[in-house]
Order: sequence, then C-alpha cells, then structure tokens
Amino acid sequence: MVDYRPFGRTGVQISTLTLGAMNFGARANADHEDGIRIIHRALDEGVNAIDTADVYSQGESEEIVGKALKGRRDDVFLATKVHGQIGEGRNTRGNSRRWIITEVENSLRRLGTDWIDLYQIHRPSPDTDFDETLGALSDLVHSGKVRYLGTSTFEPSAIVEGQWIAERRNRERVVSEQPPYSILARGIEREVLPVAQRYHLAVLPWSPLAGGYLSGRYRPGHTAPLSARAERFPARYDHTRPENAPKLAAVDQLTQLAAEAGVSLIHLALAFVLNHPAITSAIIGPRTLEHLESQLGATKVTLTRDVLDRIDEIVPPGVNLNGADGGYQPPSITDSATRRR
Repeated sequence: MVDYRPFGRTGVQISTLTLGAMNFGARANADHEDGIRIIHRALDEGVNAIDTADVYSQGESEEIVGKALKGRRDDVFLATKVHGQIGEGRNTRGNSRRWIITEVENSLRRLGTDWIDLYQIHRPSPDTDFDETLGALSDLVHSGKVRYLGTSTFEPSAIVEGQWIAERRNRERVVSEQPPYSILARGIEREVLPVAQRYHLAVLPWSPLAGGYLSGRYRPGHTAPLSARAERFPARYDHTRPENAPKLAAVDQLTQLAAEAGVSLIHLALAFVLNHPAITSAIIGPRTLEHLESQLGATKVTLTRDVLDRIDEIVPPGVNLNGADGGYQPPSITDSATRRR
C-alpha cells in the first residue's frame, strides 16, 4: 500500500504515487481493457490520484480513465490538462479563454464525470495573457466543473506571476505545479522547488524514471530497444546521440549504487524523488501491469544519507544532464527572431 501526503494547503490528501495515464491509448497501449485493469490495480493498492491530459492519444486516454472510474469516481483525485493541439483547428489548442471553456466540456464528457479535481495548464503560452487564462479557469472553479488549478512545466517566474495575478486581480490561485524531475534531471531544484515551497504549492513531478533511463531499459554498450518515444523525441531518448551519453554513464553508476543499497534501480529513482520535502506525489506512467507492479513498492524505500550523497556525486544537485529534459524551452531561446530584431 502507498502512503499519503497533503496536496499543498488544500486539505486534500493524495497518494505519494500518482498514476499517469499518458501511455493509455493509441500512443502506447491501445488495449482499453488492459488500461482499465492497470488503473483498477493501482486503485486497489491505495493509489487515489490519476493524471491524464486531453492531448494524450487525442482524448483516448481520458476515455479509458473514464471507463475505469465508473462506480469509483468519488474515491479518486482526478487531474487532467489543457493546452496541446487537438485535431487540426487553428484555435483548438493553447491557453485562451475560448479554448479552455470549450475543451473542459470535451474532457468532462470523455472522463464521464461532472467535475475535474485538478485542471492544469499543460505548458506556458507566452502569446496569451496569463490573466486571460486564470480568468477562464476561475470561472470553471466557480461553476463547480473544476475544483483546483495547476500548471505543468512552468518556469519559476511564471509560477510567481500566477500567484501575483491571483492576489491582485482576485483570481483563483494555482495550487500545484507538475515539473519534470528525476535523478538525471534535477534542474528544478534550483528555483522551481524553492518557489513551490514558498507558496505552499503541491508538486507532482513527471518522468521520475527519466523516460525509461532509470528503469534499466538503457545501458552503456547495449543496444536499446526501438521505441516510438525515441522517434518522437530523439534529443532525449535516442541513446546514440552524444547529448545522451552523460545519462547513460550516470545510469551505469546508479545501477551499481542500487545493487549496493539492496534496492532496484526503479525503487532507487522513485525514492530519490519522493525524498525531497517539496514533492507531494511522483507521477508514474506504466504501459503494462508489470511496469506498475515494479514501481508500487518504492514508497516503502528509505534512502540513507550515504546513498543520497552518492547520488549527488553522480549527478550534482540542480543539474539536468541533458538540457532537453527540462521539458520546455521559452521562445526567447528557441526563436532567434527574439534575439536578432
């Protein structure tokens, strides 16, 4: 069974593992019945938080989650997200009031529910006034369709801006952030986690296994199995690219450390993330029932100070071994026009 922690200062308690549903649907596991079995197994083990998004398999993930929660909805803290491109429409994406008000209805229908516990903005949208976004989200809270508001992969300045807007303009406050965090991607330790603690935000890190690197899938000198993930995001998951070499080297050392500590690499990775005092719940994204079973026991693992110090030696605090694992690059970095006008 899993443990529970406060969800910020909302008064809600959620499990220290959140079941991420990104791999349910055509993107990874298209077997709806299998996805339902995985969800039910997690719930039976005490997991009471599920995270999905409208963009995961273009809504199919939400549909699978909705089927699985029939008769069990009241027991689950249900989170989903909005922002990503749905279909091919020019305005069927982003953080505008127009799209948020439209898409929340689609998510509610797919999930088969009258309310969403946590509605998150999946990524920043610099071309949209944050007050416009928070205004629309606040209206959803007031209407009862959404309980709490969150962000995902926001930079610390944007997190603070959201708090400022809520206070100055009487909007509902963002109460959580969902950033990337693992032993191999520790960048949020610099500012995001301290900011979250300052504002009492819940933190739900995604990719605590670094997209499979910390599951034992990738090893130096071994040919990694082909994956759709590596095809979609080669900068992060193609192990033959030089920018991923430091991750492979770290994995080799971490594998040895886990063996010395008497735990699996998976449990070492998840226990590390959960050890940080700012973390509320780590999002796991199993594709199979076996994946889920291999991760559930991590909540009972306690890492000694010596092991944590060894991890710090392998990957220094606040460092992303590959910058692409930060999950978001603002236009000020990606668009040369912003620097060469």
